[in-house]
Amino acid sequence: MKNKYKILVTNDDGYEAKGLLCLVEALRELPDVEVTVVAPANEKSACGHSLTLTRPLRFVGIEENFFKLEDGTPTDCVYLSLNAIFQGNKPDLVVSGINRGSNMGEDITYSGTAAGAMEGVLHGIPSVAISQVMDFTNPKGDFTLAQKTIKKIVTKIRNDKFPLPEREFLNINIPPAVEEAEIKTTYAGYRVYSNEADVHSNPRGEKHYWLGLHPLNFRARAGVNGVSDYEAIRDGFISVTPIMLDLSAYKSMKRVQEWLD
Repeated sequence: MKNKYKILVTNDDGYEAKGLLCLVEALRELPDVEVTVVAPANEKSACGHSLTLTRPLRFVGIEENFFKLEDGTPTDCVYLSLNAIFQGNKPDLVVSGINRGSNMGEDITYSGTAAGAMEGVLHGIPSVAISQVMDFTNPKGDFTLAQKTIKKIVTKIRNDKFPLPEREFLNINIPPAVEEAEIKTTYAGYRVYSNEADVHSNPRGEKHYWLGLHPLNFRARAGVNGVSDYEAIRDGFISVTPIMLDLSAYKSMKRVQEWLD
């Protein structure tokens, strides 16, 4: 009997998120695929690659092969799934998403969606993060193109093998408000950040802060050839960016040593 292709799915928007449910629907349409979902019980956007070390975690079954992890992060979901569900028999692929909103440029370091893929490749499993850039005039979001794209990418991985070496994953961003788009291979863009927060007071006069929603402002990254993820999305393309976990600034090592000497 032919073994099914096993896919572990997680996200950072929570187990009830529309993007996650659309992702699962799309993947289950592929032939000979077994999809297991382990997602956070609550939204964990911008949690980064964080593990929960100060309290126990619990799986809660929602339906067959679909679990929420009480107060867990996407990293927790992948980490504990490999230990408690797959028990040494690793899945063939990890897919994290479909995130509601972009994950481009340095935002990848904040992203719980990207972190799910990071955790997968740390354990030697090919991994993909996928995000839907939002047109917030349609707040529910249309994930149709994202569904088509992830089916195409997963089929390509399955038939032609994963294109990256160890500890690298694919980060995909889908442009908003288009039915079809070409795919461009991109680099992570240079995000321009602000430092906004909205202050409010409760009835006792105590101040509370909401972190601001930053506009997607980017600029060219000096000395880099090619197209950034932001430029691809701006021009209506699907962005596929290979991301490596090695954060070493190799070009600066000699300079730091000279500075120390």
